[in-house]
Order: sequence, then C-alpha cells, then structure tokens
Amino acid sequence: MTRLYLGVGSNIERERYITAGLDALQGLFGELALSSVYDGAAVGFHGQPFLNLVVGVDTALGVGELARRLRHIEVEHGRPANATRFSSRQLDIDILTYGADTGVIDGVELPRGEILENAFVLCPLAELAPQEIHPVEGRSYSELWRAYDRASQPLKKVAFQWRGRQV
Repeated sequence: MTRLYLGVGSNIERERYITAGLDALQGLFGELALSSVYDGAAVGFHGQPFLNLVVGVDTALGVGELARRLRHIEVEHGRPANATRFSSRQLDIDILTYGADTGVIDGVELPRGEILENAFVLCPLAELAPQEIHPVEGRSYSELWRAYDRASQPLKKVAFQWRGRQV
C-alpha cells in the first residue's frame, strides 16, 4: 500500500460538492485522513472563492488507474470532461503525492508543483502531514509552510461537518 495525498476543492455549490467528493473518496479508499477545510480566493483566474482541503489515503492502485478513477469521480459530480485548468468547478481532485515517487508517471506530475506554489495546497498538507518530507525539496511540509509567503494567498479555516464529524 502506498500513502498518497489528494487536494480536493470546489467553488460551485462548495459544501455540497466537497461532501459528495469525500463520500466518493471514502467509497473508493475506505478511511480518509482529512485536513481542515480552508476558504481562499480563486488562483489563476477570476472566480468565486474555493473551499479546499487535503485528504490522505492508502492505496494499492497504480498512478494511472488512480488518476482515471479520480477523473471519473470529478465528471460524475458535474465537472465537464473538457474543463480547462483555470476555471470554476464543482469538484477538483488532484494527486499531490504518491509515496516518495517523483517525475511524470502515467501523465501525472509527482509531486504536484502546486504544493510549493499555492497556500490552499501547502497549508492543509502541512496540517495533515507536518513531518512528511517533500520528495524533491527534502524538507518537511511544516518547514515549507513556515517559509511560505502567507500574505500572497490568504486562507481562512472554516467550520465544516462531514458524516457527523468536524473537519
């Protein structure tokens, strides 16, 4: 089994689609480790603010099959198959890390570059896996978050309930 981290976000009917995404991920993987949920501005385009969190799971799926299944979940929950990267979306699920794998594997960049670029990825990842080491940078996610320019992309932790528990 490989530990991986997924970024989950939505800026259309945010609570509904984050809940639906977590339900689908639980159906695929079983138990989910969850960060808090954060509210932040759209990055790279003008759009409504996003809710984002990071999910940790263990899987035996390979990267290619994992990417196909995650894409299917996104499309099942209203994301157009031809959606562009910088656009509003009901549900966005990105593979952030897959164990310590690096490089492009089955068309997926590992680790995802956005970890180092965007607060909405690094902050919840540092919360969920503070001592885990970025496989390229060689520093922990908590170290990377401490060094991040937080003023560039402000985030606000929000109260979020999923299956009767506070996330």
